[in-house]
Amino acid sequence: MLIILKFTERVLAQSEDSAQRFYSMSAQIIKQREDYYKILERTQKGDTDITDWLCWFLQMLEQALIAAQTAIDKIINKASFWQTHRQHALNTRQVSRLNILLTDFYGKLTTKKWAVMNKCSIDTALRNINDLIEKGMKKPEASGRSTSYEVAL
Repeated sequence: MLIILKFTERVLAQSEDSAQRFYSMSAQIIKQREDYYKILERTQKGDTDITDWLCWFLQMLEQALIAAQTAIDKIINKASFWQTHRQHALNTRQVSRLNILLTDFYGKLTTKKWAVMNKCSIDTALRNINDLIEKGMKKPEASGRSTSYEVAL
């Protein structure tokens, strides 16, 4: 499989006539490894028609491009966020957590989650979050007992 992935990457790089690519077919195929082996086996055991395999391959290419676009969008949003808020003085805890929230955080951020992530008290977490809200860097999504917060992009 590794040889096929390297070959695929090389062929795509040559076809684009570019030294840089922002997507990875091999990463996408590895994610779909089980499907890869199934479609490969079906293609090899069937007649000489490779249409199903080509369709699968193009779907993987599309998913790789979508994943790359999503990653690029996150990077641009993060850079834009920090450019917009460069004048704000923040503590290291706030900077660190904002970076995580801008890239790898899934779900809803609550005061309790902030406290656990930062190993601090809920009061300290609430002060940090309120400070970010005052600076326009976060905004509440809901109110009351189920208050959660999101980064204000």
